[in-house]
Amino acid sequence: MSPPQHVPELEFVAHVNVELGEPLELGSVLIGQRRIIPITGGSITGPLLNAEILDGGADWQMVSADGTAVIDTRYSARTADGSLIYLATRGFRHGPAEVLARVAAGENVARDEYYFRLQVNLESGGPGLEWLNNTVFIASAGRNAMSVVYDLFAVR
Repeated sequence: MSPPQHVPELEFVAHVNVELGEPLELGSVLIGQRRIIPITGGSITGPLLNAEILDGGADWQMVSADGTAVIDTRYSARTADGSLIYLATRGFRHGPAEVLARVAAGENVARDEYYFRLQVNLESGGPGLEWLNNTVFIASAGRNAMSVVYDLFAVR
């Protein structure tokens, strides 16, 4: 087997702070516990992207029997010049039961105690933001009491 021809690199884009509302617990559905967590605001700050996260998005999250949260968010942001950005994330948060219980209780738990990774899709028609439409993004995330924070990276 030959070695890979090109190993992708990661470029730091921004730190993202997503503010959350109170979860809406739908309860047990076919494949787990469904909850909807409103996204009420936040910020995107970094060397390649800066914007304000707008109220109105949500995480349509599914939690499996083993405690794994399947993340499914859609929300929007606005840059200083008024350009809009659509963001959608898919990913997983899982770890030891006692750590997930601390996360669920709103404690600040170190990110290295559990796994929380995202694939992030960004879209914009704003000037100078075209590169968002055809770049692959990933993120390393953490959950706080009323927010999710993540470091956003472009895969180069």
